[in-house]
Amino acid sequence: MEDAVLVLGGAGYIGSHMVKMLAERGRPSCVIDDFSTGWKEALAGSSIEGPIQDPLVVEEALHTSSATAVIHFASRIRVAESVRHPALYYLNNVANTISLLDTVCRRGLKHFIFSSSAATYGEPQRVPIAEDHPTHPLSPYGRTKLIVEQILPDYERAYGLKWVALRYFNAAGAHPDASIGERHDPETHLIPLALRVASGRLQHLSVYGSDYPTADGTCVRDYVHVWDLACAHLLALEYLERGGASRTFNLGNGNGCSVRQVIASVERVTGRRIPVVFDPRRPQDPATLVADASQAKQVLGWKPVYSDLDTIVAHAWAWEQKLAAT
Repeated sequence: MEDAVLVLGGAGYIGSHMVKMLAERGRPSCVIDDFSTGWKEALAGSSIEGPIQDPLVVEEALHTSSATAVIHFASRIRVAESVRHPALYYLNNVANTISLLDTVCRRGLKHFIFSSSAATYGEPQRVPIAEDHPTHPLSPYGRTKLIVEQILPDYERAYGLKWVALRYFNAAGAHPDASIGERHDPETHLIPLALRVASGRLQHLSVYGSDYPTADGTCVRDYVHVWDLACAHLLALEYLERGGASRTFNLGNGNGCSVRQVIASVERVTGRRIPVVFDPRRPQDPATLVADASQAKQVLGWKPVYSDLDTIVAHAWAWEQKLAAT
C-alpha cells in the first residue's frame, strides 16, 4: 500500500479535490480541518476536527494514519479581509503553520507540500510571471504566504524537511462529475459569483474597476482548473519522494482572461445574460497576473487537462446548479 498523506484543510475547496484524487489513485489520506471554512459534506471519508496548531491533534492524525508526508491547504485566503484584519492572517497563516511545522519535524516527517499563491509577486514587472520574478506582495495575505516560503528553507537546513511551495494563480472550476466544487462563504471569486447570477441566486455581478491598463479595461487573470491543481500537488509529492530538491513552482495555464472575457464565457456556457454593475477598483488588485508554469511542466511533468476557459466554467456551472437546487 502507498504511504499515507496528511491533508490539512482537506474539507476546503482545493483540499477536498486533493483528498478525492488521492483516493482515486489508491493513496490513503488523513484530513485535519477545523471546518471554519471547509465543509464536512465534501469529504467521503473520516476526518479529525481540530486546529492544525494543536500538537495533540496533529500527533493523533499522524499516529492514526502513519502518514509520511503533509499537504498544507489550511489558510485564510481573502485579500480584502487580510487588509482589514492583518492580525488574523499572521496568526492563522504564519504562526499556526510554524506550530504545525514544529510538530511535523519533531515526528521526523521529511516531505511537505505548501499551498502558496501568486499573491507573493505583487504588481508584476513582466508577464508572464516566472518563479524568479521579484516578490513584493501587496497585501497581508500575500505576505503571509511569502513568509512561510521563507521559513521552509530554514526548517530544511535544521531538520531535513524537504518541501515544495506551489504558487497558484486563480483556482477555478469543479470536479468534472460535479460531486464537489467551490463553496466559500462569503464567496468572493469571479466565476462562482457570475454563475450565481446565472442561476438566479444573485441579481447582478459586481465588477471592480473598468479602467485598468488592459485591452478592455478589466483585470486579467490566469484561471487554472482545481483538478489540475490537485494533480500538481500529487506530482510535487512524488517528485520529493524520488529525491527531488526543495523548490517553488508556479501553477497556471499561461492564458490571461479578462473579467469581461470570463463574463462572456459564463453567458456562452449558461445561455443566460449576466447583468453587471461596475464599482471602483479594489485596493491591492494588480492589472494582470499570468503565470509562466513551464518549470512545473518540465520538472514535475504537469500537464493541465482542463485549460479551456469554457470547460472550466462548464464544470463550475454544473456544480452551481447542484447548489442552487438545494
